[in-house]
Amino acid sequence: MDKFRFPYATGLTVILLSGVFWVRTVIAQEQPVAFVGARVIPIEGREFSDGVLIVHKGLIVALGSRNEIELSESTDVIDAAGKVIMPGLICTHSHIGDIEGADGSSPIQPEIRILDSINVRDPGFRRAVAGGLTTLNIMPGSGHLIGGQTVYVKLRPANRIEQRYIRDDHGRPLGGLKMANGTNSQGSPPFPGSRAKSASLIREQYVRAQEYRENRARNPENESNRPSRNLGLETLVEVLEKRRIVHHHTHRHDDIITVLRLAKEFNFRVVLHHVSEGWKVADEIAESGMACSVILVDSPGGKLEAIDLSFKTPSVLERAGVLTAFHTDDWITDSRIFLRMAALGVRGGMTREGALQGVTLAGATMLDLGKRIGSLVVGKDADLVILDGDPLSVYTKVLETWVEGTKVFDRSIPEDRLYAVGGYGAGSDRPRYRCCINEGNRR
Repeated sequence: MDKFRFPYATGLTVILLSGVFWVRTVIAQEQPVAFVGARVIPIEGREFSDGVLIVHKGLIVALGSRNEIELSESTDVIDAAGKVIMPGLICTHSHIGDIEGADGSSPIQPEIRILDSINVRDPGFRRAVAGGLTTLNIMPGSGHLIGGQTVYVKLRPANRIEQRYIRDDHGRPLGGLKMANGTNSQGSPPFPGSRAKSASLIREQYVRAQEYRENRARNPENESNRPSRNLGLETLVEVLEKRRIVHHHTHRHDDIITVLRLAKEFNFRVVLHHVSEGWKVADEIAESGMACSVILVDSPGGKLEAIDLSFKTPSVLERAGVLTAFHTDDWITDSRIFLRMAALGVRGGMTREGALQGVTLAGATMLDLGKRIGSLVVGKDADLVILDGDPLSVYTKVLETWVEGTKVFDRSIPEDRLYAVGGYGAGSDRPRYRCCINEGNRR
């Protein structure tokens, strides 16, 4: 039996036994931990140029300037002078985890749970914490009108997905429903061949869900008169009852308006994702009350329906009163440079405050987690990132990332630094080998 240090977290030992990783986590923070002397950007409330942030048992317990807070003798003190501390970053749209979602049998598969395909050892999770990310919305792809259920995860040390996903009050995994329109979900039958057919299939499915809900509600004491359970329709009923929010892939202005139309018709909640042409219909989005999760890319290529993507989109949405966040769509944007998205938003005219909220609190709000994460507020989870400079500077590096009071990334550790600076495949959990390949031909 070999024992070795696992640099992903403080107080964590991993033992390799018969090819299986067994994770034992030491109870963190028996002592309060105080970060002293940093510039603290809480997102909510005033900044502190010489701040003190105290965390204990996974929560933020105190925040203020150095002359406002007295430290007890039992507090472990971390000198953070010259550093910047802000909340852990939140990506509302990620595909990390070596995921596989819905298949080609149908364009509508709401029963699919992306958590059933997540590989928690995928190196993408390590790259994410190297970029300061602490919470992700992991989604199926956009090749289906309804691609399945998303899952909200904290980037805690984990040996299985159950240790990462965020639970509701009943212990169930929290997440939304991935939907899409535009060109991605079009194809040969059974997939729709046009935008109008796409909308009609969605409309038909939600009508079925309404009927299913009504029929299941009849004669609850007599199971024989009730329709058999349908996991897909059950998921859509959760959407109709606003217990599950829709995360909707959409680019063109007309596709955005179609989403608004369907959401109004069936009265469900939506976060619009990508919205490349959101700047063309910002007032309509604002009137609907929907939030937008935006991606900005600065290189040519991609799909024609995103040709009018603009750096000004976040600023136009912000001025219209739309709650606006950013996302990576990892690998479209590498999670390690997520802060750059906020900087590009400012370059396009967004306010600094709005841009920083866009990688923290705005995303938390869209995931219905704003009371728990997204800002440095007493009582919230101790999710934070320590930087060596201003968060909007291209020269700034993530030094440490903490999730619920546990350090999960430390750039000063060589193994961790690999994930911050390495190329594709750095730290891969799957060794490369060619035992069965000879010049491209299988034997």
